[in-house]
Amino acid sequence: MKARITVTLKNGVLDPQGKAIEHALSGLGFDGVGQVRQGKVFDIELTGTDKAKAEADLKAMCDKLLANTVIENYSMVIT
Repeated sequence: MKARITVTLKNGVLDPQGKAIEHALSGLGFDGVGQVRQGKVFDIELTGTDKAKAEADLKAMCDKLLANTVIENYSMVIT
């Protein structure tokens, strides 16, 4: 089983790296770019076939290590 976890900053949290990317794109001549928000993606391969257990384990991984839930949101897709 495979999972993709996407972690993004919550709305209202300053994103200096996203702002730097936004300015760099503008400097490279890419017009029409509005706001850029930077995030993280984790691809995790899991053994086993119990999707409910995998979802619970992934949620625990996010809450304990992969995301700072004070300032970040996460979403996951399991295939």
